[in-house]
Amino acid sequence: MKKLIYGACFPLMILLVTTYVAKAQHDTSQAIEGRWDMSVSVNGKTNPSWLEVELSGNRTLVGRFVGSGGSARPIAKVNYKDNAFDFTIPPQWETGSDMVVNGTIVNRDSMAGTMLSPNGKTYNWTAVRAPLLKRQSPPVWGKTIKLFNGTSLDGWHPEYGANQWVADNGILRSPKSGANLVTDPTFNDFKLHIEFKYPKGSNSGVYLRGRYEVQVEDSKGMEPDSHLLGGIYGFLTPNSLDAIKSAGEWQTYDITLIGRRVTVALNGKEIITDQTIPGITGGAIDSKEGEPGPILLQGDHGPIEYRNITITLPK
Repeated sequence: MKKLIYGACFPLMILLVTTYVAKAQHDTSQAIEGRWDMSVSVNGKTNPSWLEVELSGNRTLVGRFVGSGGSARPIAKVNYKDNAFDFTIPPQWETGSDMVVNGTIVNRDSMAGTMLSPNGKTYNWTAVRAPLLKRQSPPVWGKTIKLFNGTSLDGWHPEYGANQWVADNGILRSPKSGANLVTDPTFNDFKLHIEFKYPKGSNSGVYLRGRYEVQVEDSKGMEPDSHLLGGIYGFLTPNSLDAIKSAGEWQTYDITLIGRRVTVALNGKEIITDQTIPGITGGAIDSKEGEPGPILLQGDHGPIEYRNITITLPK
């Protein structure tokens, strides 16, 4: 009889031990889980990056990574033990070998390490836990401000290099690939209205706070995708592109950003509704998500035109 009871209890014991071990592993891994704003030191310059780590099942850590360019790419496995971790991901737009990231947890809200780039060079990086950006109450909107006066580049500056942008009879035009254009003032929450026109095959983007790209690309006839028109690049996919117009026609974005919550309307139709942006997208000006940021217009991917750019801020 005792043997029978022991035999019946044995599977339960195994289950309890397995559960205990899994819980212990999870409790240990919690230090690395979450979203991290990274700063990579490259030849005296700080390149923004982003990392997300989460538990898949009982013991496997997986994640996503965003570099200074490109989009979020998956991490199949994050190896973690005794506050040290590493992972490997293949190149995206880079050429060369896999990227290898090594890191150590400094404390609950910071970590540091090295990154072996596909170019074969090793760079140092630091990271802080990304802010939640939760708002206590909905904003009460104030008056609307013109960001582009239609006649000059007052209030704007090139992000780097020589400026190719011109103000021409109410249109902000980039006739060829060149520098990105950035507003002088910075913003927290806002409602942005902006109109744009691209030639066939061209590409641009509107960066919210300089960190989250709303894609602008000739995408008519294509299925919605986070990398195409209306997507938050690499993160959020529009629910429809039915409202898209053809290349050469003026189109409109109406974008509301409150904390991390974004709503995007294309030509009067909502295509992303109150969704959370997980982190910075490739090409961000920095990874300081807790700070205000500018509006940035991408000018390095082909000809583009913008007009009627206004912003509404909370009172």
